[in-house]
This record gives sequence, structure tokens and C-alpha cells, in this order.
Amino acid sequence: MARASGLASPDGSTRPTIFAEMTALAQSTGAANLGQGFPDGDGPEWIREIASAAIRDGANQYPPGRGIPELRQAIAAHQLRHYGIELDPEREVLVTAGATEAIAAAVLAFAGPGDEVVTLEPFYDSYAAAIAMAGAAHVTVPLVPGPDGFRLDSAALDAAVSERTRLILLNTPHNPTGTVLSRDELQLVADAARRADALLVTDEVYEHLTFDGDAHTPVATLPGMAERTLTISSAGKTFSLTGWKIGWIAGPAELIEAVTAIKQFLTYAGGAPFQPAIARALVDGDADIAELRDSLSARRDLLVAGLREAGFEVVVPGGTYFVCADAAPFLAEGDDGAAFARALPGRIGVAGVPISAFCHEGSAAAQALSSWVRFTFVKDERTLRTAVERLRELGGAGREPLR
Repeated sequence: MARASGLASPDGSTRPTIFAEMTALAQSTGAANLGQGFPDGDGPEWIREIASAAIRDGANQYPPGRGIPELRQAIAAHQLRHYGIELDPEREVLVTAGATEAIAAAVLAFAGPGDEVVTLEPFYDSYAAAIAMAGAAHVTVPLVPGPDGFRLDSAALDAAVSERTRLILLNTPHNPTGTVLSRDELQLVADAARRADALLVTDEVYEHLTFDGDAHTPVATLPGMAERTLTISSAGKTFSLTGWKIGWIAGPAELIEAVTAIKQFLTYAGGAPFQPAIARALVDGDADIAELRDSLSARRDLLVAGLREAGFEVVVPGGTYFVCADAAPFLAEGDDGAAFARALPGRIGVAGVPISAFCHEGSAAAQALSSWVRFTFVKDERTLRTAVERLRELGGAGREPLR
């Protein structure tokens, strides 16, 4: 368990994200960029054509602050069709500028100085930033790697959640580990939230990108949890349209009202021509989702096999865009995953991201995962095969330390 806050360097300057740093390294070295998780290709053409038509038809000014009615209705219908969750699209759904805005608005709406916000660790970097901006304390619960993937540490969860816990911010399917939390694990989190009388905010942007029969379970479907859960998702990952930044948050009307009060002073509204396109995609895009999921599963297998052949220990992800691999066999004494990731583009022409970048500096999780690196398989097959071929150089060099 770790407690920390802040998003600046010790000298007070703002730090560039690890994704920006590694992408810059990839560009300067010509490396296959498996660091930043965005697709190489565009989303389905028919969805993009709807957005193009919306621009031509005049959807170029501010849309309603809560999102256009058609999109809110489509989100509500999506939740009902996939999960049996009933929502009032007028009062219980809010469209946001991607999931990141929804997360920030929810944290700012419900947490402040003296409160604690609990997340899993490793965690997506915007969580720490939003918690710091709210003035709350960030408390983490480690995910522990093992033969069944990265799993929740239930004892650490019990220790982390207390009477000071205002929010539990949960991400499943999980970035960066690829873990899809089981129903039993989700029940542990739900029980902890009820004991602390805390709200649960769930980041479910990879909800449809699960593999090998793993199924995503929204926490809001667990008994007694709908009234204390805010569910966040987006179209970016589901339809490979990450630049459109169309997300949403759904839950009890009084909670959505509080989030709306914050959101209106962040972006107010955005994505006018994209909203009708995503409304149609949520209704008619199931085949596109299935095609993407199958393609990602095959690309995941390609990258996992290549990493293992090179000599990495790999945890096979149940979902998302990412594979986590232990680079310990390639580290010189005193080096870690961050040093490895920074050296890799120049040495063999592959970029990844150190898992420590998703942890609080010096935390138990950061130490336990100090040699681990995250690679994305959302890139096209050619890029992945190039990366796998280059990774073989590590295994073929007698596993000499990477410098």
C-alpha cells in the first residue's frame, strides 16, 4: 500500500509523460513503437463517413453540454443490451471529452483535501494527476504477477480502504497489466466500498477487448452497487478512434449532476460531428468490435510468442492492448526496466514503456515490478513482426545485459 500525491518533478516543473518520452525516442531512432497504445490504422470507414456527413450537414458548433440526445440514448441502450443495466439517458448519462475527462471530473466532484482515493497499482498516469489536482491523497493496492496473471492483493485492499476513503477508482480490463478482474475480485472491491461508504468510479474503456473467453463484468451489475457506482467508458478503444475523444460516464442522477457541474468548466462540450457517428456505432457496430477483438487476440499471441522466444517472462493479458514482460534477464547490475526501456530503441529498434512509470516512486509495487516493461500489440502486423524479429537479437546475444 502506498500513499502519495503530486504530478510534478521535485523542482516543481511539470514532467512530460513517459509515453511522450518513449515515442520521441522511437521517432529519433526509427524504432518500432510498441510504447504508446494507439492503433496504426483508422477505425471503420462507415463510422468515419457518418462523421464526415455530420460536418457537411452543419454539426460544427457546440453540442448540448450533456451530449446529443441520440448518443446518450445509444449509450443507455448499449448498457442495457450488453449488461442489463437500465439508465435514464436524460439524467443518468453524460458525454465527455474521452474517458480521461470523465475520470478527472468525477475525482474533482467527489474528492478533496483530507479524502483518500484508492486505485490499483500499477495505474494509468492520469489517475494520479486527477487525484493531485483534487488535493486528495492517493492510496494504492498492488496487483501481483503470478501464473494466473496479475491478481488483486485482497489483504492490501482491506488495509488500503478506510473511513477516509472517499472514492475507489477501479480500472478493468486493466492498463497496463491486461488483467480482467474476476467477479470474485470485483466483489471484494464492492464489499470494501460498502464498508467505507465510498463511491466506486470504474474505468471500463477496454470493456469489449477481452480474449480467451474472459468476460468483462461491470461493477454496477453487482448486488447493491448500482447506487454507488459511476461507470466510465469511451469509443476510442472500442472502435479504434482514439483521436475523437468521445467518452461517457453513467450512474445515479444525483452523482451525474455533480460530475456535470465540474465537466462544464473543463470542456463544456466537444466532438459535435463525432457524436452522431458514435451513436450509430454503438447501435450497429457489434461486428466491427468482434473483428477488432479477434484481430487483437491474434496480434497479442504474435507478440507474446516473440517476447518469450527472446527470453522474457511474460504474463499473458486477458484484455486491453498490452503485454507486460519481465526484462530481468537482460539487465546489468544496478539497472532497471526504465533503463532497459530507454536503451532498447537505440540498441535494437523497439520501444516499450517501463511498468515503474505506472507506479508511485519507491512504492512496494514499483520495487516489485522494477524490471518489467509494457509493450502494446495494437500496432499493425507488419510493425509487430518487425519488432519480434528485432527482439530476437536480445535472445541471440547470449542474453548480454542491455546497455
